[in-house]
Amino acid sequence: MSRTGASDPCVGQTLCQPVVATKMSGEMDKPLISRRMVDSDSSLAEAPSEAPKVCILGSGDFARSLATRLVGSGFSVVVGSRNPKRTVGLFPSAAQVTFQEDAVGSPEVIFVAVFREHYSSLCGLSDQLGGKILVDVSNPTEQEHLQHRESNAEYLASLFPTCTVVKAFNVVSAWTLQAGPRDGNRQVPICSDQPEAKRIVSDLAHAMGFTPVDMGSLASAREVEAMPLRLLPGWKVPTILALGLFIFFYVYNFVRDVLQPYVQEGKNKFYKLPLSVVNTTLPCVAYVLLSLVYLPGVLAATLQLWRGTKYRRFPDWLDHWLQHRKQIGLLSFFCASLHAAYSVCLPVRLSYRYDLVNLAIKQVLTNKSHLWVEENVWRMEIYLSLGVLALGTLSLLAVTSLPSIANSLSWREFSFVQSSLGFVALVLSTLHTLTYGWTRAFEESRYKFYLPPTFTLTLLVPCVVILAKSLFLLPCLSRRLAKIRRGWEKDSAVKFTLPMDHTRAQKTSHV
Repeated sequence: MSRTGASDPCVGQTLCQPVVATKMSGEMDKPLISRRMVDSDSSLAEAPSEAPKVCILGSGDFARSLATRLVGSGFSVVVGSRNPKRTVGLFPSAAQVTFQEDAVGSPEVIFVAVFREHYSSLCGLSDQLGGKILVDVSNPTEQEHLQHRESNAEYLASLFPTCTVVKAFNVVSAWTLQAGPRDGNRQVPICSDQPEAKRIVSDLAHAMGFTPVDMGSLASAREVEAMPLRLLPGWKVPTILALGLFIFFYVYNFVRDVLQPYVQEGKNKFYKLPLSVVNTTLPCVAYVLLSLVYLPGVLAATLQLWRGTKYRRFPDWLDHWLQHRKQIGLLSFFCASLHAAYSVCLPVRLSYRYDLVNLAIKQVLTNKSHLWVEENVWRMEIYLSLGVLALGTLSLLAVTSLPSIANSLSWREFSFVQSSLGFVALVLSTLHTLTYGWTRAFEESRYKFYLPPTFTLTLLVPCVVILAKSLFLLPCLSRRLAKIRRGWEKDSAVKFTLPMDHTRAQKTSHV
C-alpha cells in the first residue's frame, strides 16, 4: 500500500538532473477536495498571518488532503512543488504553493509526502533542511517492506543526518483527513529518537483532531509502517472459524437432504444446493457463532471461581478468544441477515411453485377440500415471530458495536446492551431453534443415514452457555464472583515467589 502523496512524476531523478514536467491527465488531474469546496467551508478559512507555519513537500492526493486539514486546524501551510504553476489550483486557496527551495525556508516542521524513491531528489535541500523536523508520512508496498531491512523513516534519517525525523500520519488515509477524524481511526502512531520532536508533532496531531500514540524511538518505524499493510488482522481467526462451521454444516446438510434421497429413494434433489442447503446452513452457523461469543465469558468466570482470584492471567487461547468476541458476533449477525434474505427468496423459487401445484393436485385427487393442521400453524407462527425478534436484537448488538455508537454510550449502557441483551438474543435464538425442531428430534424418519437432525447439533453449545449463565445467577455464585472481581482473594490463591525464582512467577491479569 503505497502512499499517493508523491510530489511529481520524475521517479529516481535528483535535483542535479534536468526535470521534465509532464501534464497529469484523467482523474489524477482532479483534487480529492475541490478548491470551491474549501473556499466555501468556514472551518477551512485562511489562517491568520501569525498562525504556526508548516511545510509540505509533495503535491499528491495525500499532500492535498493534509494541506486542507492543516488549514482547517488553523495552521499556515506552504507547499513545496517542483512545478507550482501546475499544482496551485489543486490546493486550498489559503495554502501557499511555491518551489521546494522557497517552501522549506521558515517552517520548522516539514511533512515529507513523497515516495521513498524520491527522497534522494531532496538532497539538494539538505543545507536548508538542517535542524528541522521532517515528518515522514510514506508507506511501503508489501514487496518493498520485505525487500528493505530499514524503514522509510530510517532511510530518510540516513539521508538527512542533521534533521530530526519523525514517523507519523502514515496510518491516516487521505479520506480521513478530508472527512475528519470522527469518520476514521483517531489514533496516530508517532515515533522518533527525539522526545521534543515527538511532542511537537503530537501537539500538531492534537490540533488536527487526532490522538497521538507514542511508539518509542525511530527503530519502531518499521512496525508502524507495517500497520497499513495488514488486512483486517483481528478478523482472520473469526473468519476461518465461521468458514469452517459453514463447510461442516453445508456438507452435513448435503448428506442428509440431497445425498440420502438420491441414494436410498432415487430422487434427484441436487437443485437444492445453491439456495435451500445454503439457507439451512446459515442459521446453524449464526446460532453457533452467537453462542461462541458468550462461551469464553462463562469459561473465564468459571476459572475465577475455581482459582478464587482475578489476579491470575487467563490462558493465552482464552485471552485471544475474549479479544475476538466482537468479530465473532458481527459474523453471526451477518449470517443471520443472509438467512433472513434467503428465506424471503424461498417462495420465489420455481421448484417451490411446482411443489405447491403438485400438492394442490394431490389434494384434489384425494378429495380433500380443507387442509389445516392447527398445531403446525401455531408452531410456524411462533417460529417466525421468535426469529424476527432474535434478528432484531442481533441488529441492536451489531449497531452498538460500531465505534461511533459505542462512544456515545456510558459503560453501563454498553454493558447492558452487549451482555444482557446479547443473552436475550441467545435465548430467543434457542427458542426459535426449538420451535423449528418441535418433535422432529424424536421421529425416527428424521434420522437420515442415522444422522440426527442438524438443529440438534447446534443446540449443544448454546444450551451449555444458557445453563451456566443461569447457574451464575444463584446468590452463592453471583456474590462470590462479584467479590472476586472487586479484588477479593481466597487464601489458597495467594502465592509468594522468591525474587530469585522470578522466571516461574505466574502472570497476573490486568483486569
